[in-house]
Amino acid sequence: MGETAATGRAPGRPRSERADRAILEATLDLLARESGVAGVSMEAVAARAGVGKTTIYRRWPSKEALIVDALGAAKAPLPEPAGVSAREDLTEIARALAAERGGRHLRCFYNVLGSAEKHPELYARYKKDIIEPRRAIVRDVLRRGVATGELRADLDVEVAMSMLVGSLTPRRPRETFPEGYAEAVVDALLTGIGNAQR
Repeated sequence: MGETAATGRAPGRPRSERADRAILEATLDLLARESGVAGVSMEAVAARAGVGKTTIYRRWPSKEALIVDALGAAKAPLPEPAGVSAREDLTEIARALAAERGGRHLRCFYNVLGSAEKHPELYARYKKDIIEPRRAIVRDVLRRGVATGELRADLDVEVAMSMLVGSLTPRRPRETFPEGYAEAVVDALLTGIGNAQR
């Protein structure tokens, strides 16, 4: 039995984690520039990462796929809430969202959002693969809060989720939030959506 069959590894050269990291970092560096999405090409990424263009194409079939994977690598997943209470879970999520404001790749996300009209396929994939899974975590917390009676039975989950996420999304790449802002956002939100009868 050959090595490929014995190890279950696909034929060809094994993937290099170092090359992957270099490619993703190069993509983010280019995406953060003023030219944004337009400045990212397989050729430019290859030159910046110090790899051959074929190395990139073996991993990513298109520029859009590469950009989305790079953005996914730059944005940490939201914490899985412990499920203790709606307030505690929302506060944990809010703190994580607020902490992202200082991320060095924040401009990349603004450049993708700003180019949504010119690159609708890229934006749709970014929304599906990166944004929606994070929003699903918030939705689950809100729905659990309704089920336990902590939150109003008539709560519009989509509106409440947008209020929380929107309040903790910086309007500018270098915008900062004051100390305690995340907690204040949750307190204000719960004033409106909490179950007053409890």
